Amino acid sequence: MIFLIGCEKVGFEVPPSTCPPVVDYNRAEQAQVAEEVAVLSEGALIGEWLADYAVLKAQVRSCDTRRT
Repeated sequence: MIFLIGCEKVGFEVPPSTCPPVVDYNRAEQAQVAEEVAVLSEGALIGEWLADYAVLKAQVRSCDTRRT
């Protein structure tokens, strides 16, 4: 119990969340990727992965705007 009393006076702060940086792609890169995705066979797994990446990227952007 004495150890807990000693800790009582120590302040505890939760550090602000750290958001990872968002990579931005230029229009030419985006157009190239769109062309490459368009020629994928239907049901290609990479299409699902790219959709997941888009969701994660949106979440990171949201995280970053809450910090400021």
